[in-house]
Amino acid sequence: MDNATSEGPLSIANALKQAIARSVPDAEVEVISSGGGHYSLHVRSPAFRDRSTLERHRMVYTAIAPLMAGDTAPVHAIDTLKTAVE
Repeated sequence: MDNATSEGPLSIANALKQAIARSVPDAEVEVISSGGGHYSLHVRSPAFRDRSTLERHRMVYTAIAPLMAGDTAPVHAIDTLKTAVE
């Protein structure tokens, strides 16, 4: 995903959505760019049922970890992460 930075925030937003969709079943994902590699995520999924907020957040952060790894990562920070069941 190293080339995502050269493609701009929309491509990075799509990469975030795809990464979450691959890891969190039936996820509906909204990505908002704040600029400078900062993003806010709103993720809804029935897979979050009976899971704590911490578990839900871990699921999402695990999914997007490759996009946040390294000095040249396209995602610098997640400013807000909201999760919900359907």
